[in-house]
Amino acid sequence: MPNPPYPDAYNPDEQPTPHPLLTPVLALLGHWHGRGKGEYPTLAGDFTYAQDVTFTHDGRPFLHYEARAWILDAEGTPLRPAARESGWWRLQPDGRIEALITQPTGIAEILVGTATGDTVDLATHDVALTPTAKKVTATRRRYTLTDDTTLAFEHDLEAVGEPLQHHLSARLRRTA
Repeated sequence: MPNPPYPDAYNPDEQPTPHPLLTPVLALLGHWHGRGKGEYPTLAGDFTYAQDVTFTHDGRPFLHYEARAWILDAEGTPLRPAARESGWWRLQPDGRIEALITQPTGIAEILVGTATGDTVDLATHDVALTPTAKKVTATRRRYTLTDDTTLAFEHDLEAVGEPLQHHLSARLRRTA
């Protein structure tokens, strides 16, 4: 496939020039990789996972977001794919964010939140489910830059009759 005429940028110094509304989230641009731990009352036990997250832009006032995760065994060897999602973060003039995130498991989330300092905090505005999707009713996601190369991720989940509670946490390192 030929190169697109308007490629995505993975950092603020690449073309196209970032839209000014992206200023609060420019430090997230790029590719992140790391490991985390997960748990939830309806799962058989705690688990370790690896995760890749990518944030790009094309010059307009939103970020493209993509994340992939896979379950790891005790030695860190990948066992199987886990979560996968993609979507868009729409930045508003006052630093608010409206995010649309879809998953191949039939879940589409609309989240709203803010970017303040080094933290993005998003919470559910609405969830749409396909007829066979797991019943997810709310989520909360926090992305915190602890320095220029480390991104902490926390994900709370309200699903299948359980109240909103901790589900995932990871530390990701910038790889590009």
